[in-house]
Amino acid sequence: MNQLPNHKALITGSSEGIGFGIAEAFARNGTDVWLVARKMETLQAAYERLEEYDVDVRLTAIDLTEADALTHLADAIAHQWGFLHVLVNNAGLARFTPFSEVSSEELDLQLNLNVKVPFQLTQSLLPQLRQAQGCVINISSYFAQRMIPGRPSTAYSLTKGAINSFTKSLASEVGVSGIRVNAIAPGTVRTPMFERNVIENASLEEKEGFEKLVQTVYPLQRIGEPEDIGNLAVYLASDLAKWITGAIFNVDGGLTTN
Repeated sequence: MNQLPNHKALITGSSEGIGFGIAEAFARNGTDVWLVARKMETLQAAYERLEEYDVDVRLTAIDLTEADALTHLADAIAHQWGFLHVLVNNAGLARFTPFSEVSSEELDLQLNLNVKVPFQLTQSLLPQLRQAQGCVINISSYFAQRMIPGRPSTAYSLTKGAINSFTKSLASEVGVSGIRVNAIAPGTVRTPMFERNVIENASLEEKEGFEKLVQTVYPLQRIGEPEDIGNLAVYLASDLAKWITGAIFNVDGGLTTN
């Protein structure tokens, strides 16, 4: 059953991983999707995987941190779609650098992509969201609330904590326009980035150690899959969640209960 037929959703960072999982969940439920990522080749691969769903799929390859990029993207949506039901601010960058070693350049990079881009893109698309009385879904992180031993994340945690505050503040400000704003805070999710950073370069001993860690800290005994995040995003965009705004949803297999 399609929960969101004839809806239109923009998802940033959506060529793979969590972003693609969200895009696929929307497409499966009858929503037209606009995918945004830096590389056209990965976007094209995502497009081919979505063809089976018979929805309008549009692609924009762009670096969201470049000057005028957000304005150009918002203008394209205004001209081609006219309105927008769902904005998913998913694009982001995680660097796990010890606090004493974080450079000014690295901090700026994470702040720009993880905080400034969602803030300004939402600003740019506010007229289209108002027209559809749509919703904004921000992708936060477990790291906004907790730390994992051995993974220094002060800079990244700072940016995701800002996203949580942005979610609550914006929800209180735009609710009068019928726009809802919520955030999803995932734990570890099996994505291509996770596979590259954690699995491919790990020794057998490190892989076994990670499996033991998962069994220790995750009550559900597994890490997440992109579809776990996508399913909640569809719910939050649907009428089933029409009285939910300003909320942060932990989707982490129970990680935050420890």
